[in-house]
Amino acid sequence: MSPSSPSFAVEFDEINQEIVLRGTMRVRSPEEMTDATDLIRRSFGHGGHLVYVNIKRLTHLNMTAFRCIADVLTEACLADPQRRIVIVASSVIAWSAPLFETLASAQPNLSVEIYDSAFYPGQTFVEDESFIPILRTQTKMTWRHEREILPRHGMKEGMAIADICCGIGDFATLIKRQFNPTRLIALDHSKKSLEYARRVAAEFGLNSIEYTYGDASQMLLADNQFDFVTCRHSLQIFDRPDILLRELYRICKPGGRVYITNEKNSHCLGEPHSESIRWTYDEVAKLFSHFDMDVEMGPKSRRLLTDAGFDTIKVESFMVTNLDGDPRDFADVIEAWENVYAGQMAVRRGDSPDFIRRFRQGFKDHVLAALHPKGYAGWPIWAASGRKPF
Repeated sequence: MSPSSPSFAVEFDEINQEIVLRGTMRVRSPEEMTDATDLIRRSFGHGGHLVYVNIKRLTHLNMTAFRCIADVLTEACLADPQRRIVIVASSVIAWSAPLFETLASAQPNLSVEIYDSAFYPGQTFVEDESFIPILRTQTKMTWRHEREILPRHGMKEGMAIADICCGIGDFATLIKRQFNPTRLIALDHSKKSLEYARRVAAEFGLNSIEYTYGDASQMLLADNQFDFVTCRHSLQIFDRPDILLRELYRICKPGGRVYITNEKNSHCLGEPHSESIRWTYDEVAKLFSHFDMDVEMGPKSRRLLTDAGFDTIKVESFMVTNLDGDPRDFADVIEAWENVYAGQMAVRRGDSPDFIRRFRQGFKDHVLAALHPKGYAGWPIWAASGRKPF
């Protein structure tokens, strides 16, 4: 049963022991909340000793509605002190957690969890503003390949496009210039990155790009509205890629395509000093795995898209090299990887000084390969897309 009004709905998911609230609750009187509160009350009767209250898609809640919900939650807490009630909020809806945390402070068996904070284990490593120039350089290097690849995967002029996990927004600006979409939304979970993206877009006069703060695993975007959805280098740093793919599928129109790129870091290569370089990038893959990320995901793209329900899947790979433009650009990227992977991630994992010294040496050898007049350095990337069936 799911009582609803034109603006909100409440449902009980018995399998997950979860009460789900979504929409906009702007009620004028408690009577408008009667069906919703009755269902919440009955749900506690069907639930066990742990019940979740999911407010991740509750975009607005006035005080009349909040008091009605608060009364029911308080009643449930008092009726069974052994019952644990967990409010699951999202940091994207800034008001929700503080509001319910105030309620939780008065009830020992009521707590609030921020849903999305655990799903972005790698975000803190790349949010430092010093990393932004390197992200731009990476995009410049990959764009030489992707601007040829994207049309083969279905991107063309005049589409409605969403760039999910857009980061600093540089890929969105390139899409805007190259493919002139009728609508372009670029969404990310990092406020710092979006601030930078908006500033750059304004400087370039690309004011029609809709840069949006949001949680890619629980987007506040309507179903079936984009012809083409991109998500680059993000599934691999997301510890539940299936959840993210489910959202990409949802917002894509039937017949539209979702395009993803991911890496296989253990296949980074270089000459001279190939053995040292290979050892370091094997260790990079293990390091990311320690933090619940998978930078070996590239060749898994076909399976991931198939499992998510896409068809007509296309997969191809390309190698970014020191021959793609200025070799110094590639060397700068490798040095940035060394600073983040060896200087931050390995330290946080608790690796020994001897390990970190050897780990760093592989990056230094990769830089040497990139800059050597006879050297070669490579970084492999998989590009894949799938169609959402009609």
